[in-house]
Amino acid sequence: MSKYTTGEMAKLCNVSVRTVQFYDTKGLLHPSELTEGGRRLYNDDDLSKMKLICTLKAIGLSLDSIKGIIKDESSGKVLSLLLEEQLKQLGDEIGDRQRQIDAIKLIQKNLGSMDIIPVNSINDIEHMMKNKKGLKKVYGTLLGFGLLMDALQIVTVVWWIIKGNWIPFAVAMPFTIFIGILLVRMYHRNTLYICAECNHTFRPKIMEFTFAAHTLKTRKLTCSNCRHKGYCVETYAYN
Repeated sequence: MSKYTTGEMAKLCNVSVRTVQFYDTKGLLHPSELTEGGRRLYNDDDLSKMKLICTLKAIGLSLDSIKGIIKDESSGKVLSLLLEEQLKQLGDEIGDRQRQIDAIKLIQKNLGSMDIIPVNSINDIEHMMKNKKGLKKVYGTLLGFGLLMDALQIVTVVWWIIKGNWIPFAVAMPFTIFIGILLVRMYHRNTLYICAECNHTFRPKIMEFTFAAHTLKTRKLTCSNCRHKGYCVETYAYN
């Protein structure tokens, strides 16, 4: 089995030496061997893991999320599903763009007689715009209300500290908890998950969904089909 220095690892993965060392300090990638002089040496398995880390980082996952995924026994399958979903989204976007182009060209061609434009061209545009929002709309709603609740809590806590009046905080807390519950239910209702083991798409029970470890695009769940527990890829539930 080959051995690689930190510099060689960095070159093979197209990252800096400092990045390799940083991943070591974060517990993502430890060298398989240390020389007597304290020099780090990596093997082929370490190189494969480093490439996986770089790939997950490139598709937008945080280091904490990556750390959880690479420890999962189905990390390769999770990555495959993430890439498949990314390709599907890009393919959908390309298809949507092409339908837009076709519809616009048709409208341009028939500007003088709008009554002969097929209704389905307009419907295609409307359907495409609705679908495109998908998860972005869900994430946007969660972020917007989340920031609002954070601001409300901060303001009432500061008021309590400065004025010594805890009543606004006591009133705000039940409200933020209620809104939080509604947001979780909304999020749960608008998402589905793809199992990395059997590719089954399912909606988990809300309690498991709520307390499961998760990243921006995955959630650690038990598949309703094969019962495998691991990181499942999130997708939008078109209602």
